[in-house]
Formats: sequence, C-alpha cells, structure tokens
Amino acid sequence: MRMYDLIMKKRNGNSLTRDEIRFMVDGYTNGDIPDYQMSAMMMAIYFRGMTKEETLQLTMAMAESGDMLDLSGIPGVKVDKHSTGGVGDKTSLALIPMVAACGLKVAKMSGRGLGHTGGTIDKLESFPGFTTGIEIPLFEENVRKNGISIMGQTRDLAPADKKLYALRDVTATVDNLSLIASSIMSKKLASGADAIVLDVKCGSGAFMKAEADARALAQEMVTIGNGAGRKTIAVITDMDQPLGNAVGNILEVKEAISTLRGEGPSDFTKLCFTLGTQMLLAGGAAGNPEEAEQMLGNVIKDGSALTKLADFIASQGGDASYVFDTDKFECAGIIEEVKAPKSGYIQKIVCDEVGICCLMLGGGRETKESVIDLSVGILLQAKVGDFVKEGETIAILHANDVDKCMAAKQRLLRAYTIGEEKPAMRPLIFDVIRSPEK
Repeated sequence: MRMYDLIMKKRNGNSLTRDEIRFMVDGYTNGDIPDYQMSAMMMAIYFRGMTKEETLQLTMAMAESGDMLDLSGIPGVKVDKHSTGGVGDKTSLALIPMVAACGLKVAKMSGRGLGHTGGTIDKLESFPGFTTGIEIPLFEENVRKNGISIMGQTRDLAPADKKLYALRDVTATVDNLSLIASSIMSKKLASGADAIVLDVKCGSGAFMKAEADARALAQEMVTIGNGAGRKTIAVITDMDQPLGNAVGNILEVKEAISTLRGEGPSDFTKLCFTLGTQMLLAGGAAGNPEEAEQMLGNVIKDGSALTKLADFIASQGGDASYVFDTDKFECAGIIEEVKAPKSGYIQKIVCDEVGICCLMLGGGRETKESVIDLSVGILLQAKVGDFVKEGETIAILHANDVDKCMAAKQRLLRAYTIGEEKPAMRPLIFDVIRSPEK
C-alpha cells in the first residue's frame, strides 16, 4: 500500500477503505508518512469530501492511535458532555455537578481557552490549588467516588488528531465537516464514556455561524457516535450573543455558582436544564424529560448540586471554601461602566466581539503560551431585546490596565446595535438530534 495511490484515489473522488484509512493515520502518526503527502490528502478530502463510513473509520483510527480509556470498571453509565465553544460558555461548571448530584457519573476531558472562546480548565483553575493535571488512576477513582472528574487531554490521547489538526491549521483545510467532526469525536471516543451529549453552537460567537452548518455538524457527530456504539445526542444552541451575563474566568465561575444556588441568568439556567435532561436520558437516570427536569430542579433546591461542585473541587486539590464564599475570589482593580449611547432596544450584540474585548483585557490567550488574567472580564447588564435609556449602564468592565480597559470599552460599544424596533428573538434551543443520519 502506498500513500501516493491513496492520495490519487481520493483526488479522483473515490472512497477509501477502512484498511487504507488505518494505513494513512497510523503511518502519519508514527512518522512514516511525511507532512507533504498528508497535506495533499487533507486537501483532497477538503475538495472531494468523505462518505459517512469513511468519516467513521477516520474517527476510529484517530481515536485508537493512542490510549483508549477503559471506564468499564466503574459501576454505572458514564456520560460525557462537549461544547463546540463560545463566549460566556461556563456550562460545564454548573451542569456537571447537577447531573452528578442526580446520580450519573461524568467523566470529562477538557481544554484551555484559545482566542475569543474560554476554556473549562482555565475557569476551574480560578480555585486556588485546583489541577486537571491528574493521572488516569485518580481520574477514574474520582469518577467512581464523587461521580465527577475533569482532566486535561493526555499526551497519548488521540495523538493522530493533534498532528492532523496542527497540519490542517497551516494548510487551510480546517473548515471541512468530516475533518471537524472526526477531530472532536476521536477525543470523545478515546475518553471512554458510554454516552455523549454535544452542545453544538451557532451564531456570531460560534465556529459555525449559520444554523444549517451547525445542524450538519451535529448530525455528522451523532452519526459517528452511534456508529461507534456510543449513545450520542446533539443539542443545537444559540451563540449569537454571550451566554448568561458573565464573560471572563472568575466572573463566569461566580455565575455558575449562582446558578447552582438557583440564582443564575434565565438563558444559562435553561441551557443547563436542557443539556442536563439529555444527559440524564442518555444515561438512563430518568425515564422522560419531565422527570429529568424535576430531578435537576431538586438538586438545585436541596443544595446537593452545589455540594457536589465543592466535593469535585476538593478532590482535585482546590480550595472548596470558595464555592460557599465567592467573595474570596480575586477581584480586578478597575471597574468601568459602559453606557448606552442612545435610547432604544438592543437589536444585536456581535458575540465574538465581546469575546475579543475580554481577550484585550487579558482574559484570554492569543497563543498557547499566553498567560491569562483570571480576574478580568465583562458583566453584561442588558442583552438583545432589552430596552435601554441613553446613559444607562449596558455592561461593566473588570480590568487591571487602564489602556486595555479604554480600548476594550470602545470596541465593546461598537459590538452593540441599538434601534427603535424590538428585534425578533432567536431561540436558545434550535433542535435536539438523537438519531444517526441514514
């Protein structure tokens, strides 16, 4: 078998077999196939596409290129949740304790933020002492004991994906449905969960801007997951404005804790309940959506979800007292109000621009080596559909540098559109996809 022949086969629009895909992925991972040949293959796939079966086989080959976690020794169904990312997306911090308090076990690998989207690990490291740099035995023990563990992706988890993504990033081949879906799902399958719930974002703050593109990605990933024997559900959700009110690591952690106390923003709370319902259904902990929602509501009311978060933080070295006293978190030194330039309805907030403003304040990474300021960020005081008066506060910046604060303030104002007409409201939840595409 020669890589040259496989490139030509795909270039001519033909399908690759399972063995050919394995040869290609294994050869590239171990260094036998050079970058220039794999670049040619990625470009051929970009233009010619892949069948459903090819995409599944590519995903499995990438997942099995390194360690495959075996969580079968842990009693019960293990559920994982993944978001395609966005601005103010602190969902895991509230959702996972809620689901675990309902009796399901959540085993999750997460990443750091890069660019205008935040990362779960960065938010969790707002708790002094907390680490996701744990070994697999402790990860498994925490899932078994507490029902929750979150760790960073190990070096040996889906190594083919790391190499392929880096190559795609510099060869203009990132934006292909099969390659995006296989990249996400290879890591999910290697992480060992029995069921997977995917939060697929669409809108100005998401990777997929259009609903149709988000729907296509969701369907592709559900097809892969079910084809690999994992119960997989995708929820298509809005990211055309920031989720909740807080953008920035510590601010988002505080908002997640408020939500676990039953005091969170309505949109964020609704999303947690929607995703939590699907996780409980996928894991067999609830028989129908009504029962699932009642279970989630109960663990908020009785405080067990908040306690579950504290137990999780403590189990990975963090100071759990911050869960019960959020005033202990570090605060930014500069608090700057952003005022509405005129009266009217907020018709649009360009979501990724809000994320970039947080990045300008120091709350995100422009490169993997960037050091972030966990205390800075933005608190939105008004969102799409709200009526504001001229001079009314629409956002509050938390900053530690005057120049960065003023630059972010001006950019944030440009992200808002205020007009006389009340806008038509986009749904928060567009659809739930449970069945693989035929």
